[in-house]
Amino acid sequence: MNKEVIPINEITNFQSRAEEFFPIDWYKVMLHDHPVYYHEKTNTWNVFKYEDVKQVLSNYEFFSSEGPKTTIFVGANNKQKKPSPITNLTLTDPPQHRKGRSLLAAAFTPRSLKNWEPRIQQIATQLAEDIQDNATVNIVEAFAAPLPSLVIADLFGVPVQDRHQFKKWVDILFQPYDKERLEDIELQKQNAAMEYFQYLYPIVVQKRSNLADDIISDLIRAEVDGDKFTDEEIVQTTMLLLGAGVETTSHAIANTFYSLLYDDESIYGELRNNVELVPNAVEEMLRYRFHMSRRDRTVKQDNDLLGVELKKGDVVIAWMSACNMDKDMFDDPFSLDIHRSNNKKHLTFGNGPHFCLGAPLARLEMKIALEAFLQKFSRIEPVDGFELEKNLTASATGQSLTYLPMKVYK
Repeated sequence: MNKEVIPINEITNFQSRAEEFFPIDWYKVMLHDHPVYYHEKTNTWNVFKYEDVKQVLSNYEFFSSEGPKTTIFVGANNKQKKPSPITNLTLTDPPQHRKGRSLLAAAFTPRSLKNWEPRIQQIATQLAEDIQDNATVNIVEAFAAPLPSLVIADLFGVPVQDRHQFKKWVDILFQPYDKERLEDIELQKQNAAMEYFQYLYPIVVQKRSNLADDIISDLIRAEVDGDKFTDEEIVQTTMLLLGAGVETTSHAIANTFYSLLYDDESIYGELRNNVELVPNAVEEMLRYRFHMSRRDRTVKQDNDLLGVELKKGDVVIAWMSACNMDKDMFDDPFSLDIHRSNNKKHLTFGNGPHFCLGAPLARLEMKIALEAFLQKFSRIEPVDGFELEKNLTASATGQSLTYLPMKVYK
């Protein structure tokens, strides 16, 4: 089903790319003055407080993932004759959601993560080694963008030389909603999805008779209640994973370096001296610096759970990145604190039945990336004259860095 896309920019009305990249002032205003906010033009309810966001994301009896509208403009709106409930996971509620989720979870077991760790380590270490000592580097191009592409290509078990093509497809599929260019963008997305399908389908077929230690093989092996993925479903599922595994993780790694350069320059040295702090620093970056994370739900039955009268069919947008700044949950929420004891409670990855399955992989990649960098470079410094506004690009997840120069010292 083709969903109507809600133009988020009409709700936020940001005046610059930099403001959208880090909308901290907007979050302050919404949390304080409009915690439950009705936006007339888009006919949406918007929630910002932690408990409200958690309720909307997890209480599927009242707030459904099934509905005619969405805030997410990712992937291609291909008109499938019969969409698979397995690959439409994000658009279904329990119990229909359970089987597809269980099949997909078979590729993301703790055992898999343990097996993948040395492979991710090797990739991150190599990328760090390739960066020249005592030089200026664009950390997005040299490290943040290639790392997740290389990792996902390796974990899918596809030829590593094709990872540039993976990134190209992701960039197209993650183009943001733009009313003026809608037809053109949708055509580009459909072409990218078709190219991706034609590339991956033969690989899946070939792997059926030659299983290996990779995600595609795990998806082939997966079975729940006698059901298994078809080859077509596996290709569609990997497309979901490709977006989640490349775009958002790359965004998070780049933002982490931006934060180390511009939020608090002392953190890098502290982490270098105490590498055990890295996992907690990663959680704080996910809480504080992963911006514009949000999900929409459709009201299933009339209720007043958010303190206002909601009618069946109303659309509610849950702003996860804003609720991560809620003072009722996090002390001094607008400060960056890598020692924060409860920062793992952030809702960046969602909550409830649709909690992001790739969260453990994203966390692991961010941790390994930071550790590999800390191991090689004793310090980093910002470059004079860097203008944030000129080095951002719009993506479906918000503004992301395209260029971030920094000086690195051995």
